[in-house]
Amino acid sequence: MKTFKAFSALLSYPSADLMAAIPDIDAVLHADGLLGPTRQAELAPLLRELGGGDLLDLQERYVLLFDRSRTLSLNLFEHVHGESRDRGGAMVDLLETYRANGFDLVGTELPDHLPVVLEYLSTRPLDEAKAMLADAGHILLALSERLQRRDTPYAAVLTALVALAETDAELPAELADIPDDDPEDLAALDAVWEEAQVTFGPDPDAGCPITRDILARMDPPPAATAAE
Repeated sequence: MKTFKAFSALLSYPSADLMAAIPDIDAVLHADGLLGPTRQAELAPLLRELGGGDLLDLQERYVLLFDRSRTLSLNLFEHVHGESRDRGGAMVDLLETYRANGFDLVGTELPDHLPVVLEYLSTRPLDEAKAMLADAGHILLALSERLQRRDTPYAAVLTALVALAETDAELPAELADIPDDDPEDLAALDAVWEEAQVTFGPDPDAGCPITRDILARMDPPPAATAAE
């Protein structure tokens, strides 16, 4: 479904190409039929911000949210495995799932990076995509609630994903009890990130641009039931 590719673009690092593609992304979200008027209205502020804001400001805010706040990391396994050995095994399993379905990573992000996951889901049948989202429902819910507390328009994307997952998952205590980190507290962040970094990933020389042309090449969307 194009909606998942559009969400992948919206959660990616802001670029001039992304800003130029916002009208097309908006059109995709309306045409695909997965989102109802409530979700469309919730996404409108993010679309306006990404389509008309200052690029450097958008990039700085993105980094503060997703790169300097570990509790908002878009690497999904970060929230359940941290830097443990289990994360490497989960990463390998996910990568094998991608390859078994003809999806090859062409960027530098890890397989569990949410925009990558969403890019993959855009290639799968809707029921399968929803099931995979439901498997990560507790993580998506945690990210949604944390982004809402930050009062950022990015929260609308996670809220929509939780709705599309159609899961009744509740936020587990081990995620709910984690305090929000402060991206401005550099000393505390350095201490948190001192742990060894995962280096598993695809070819770092490859590129994975998300542009208007990519969205334009997508197949017409099948009929779908709107989520609110």
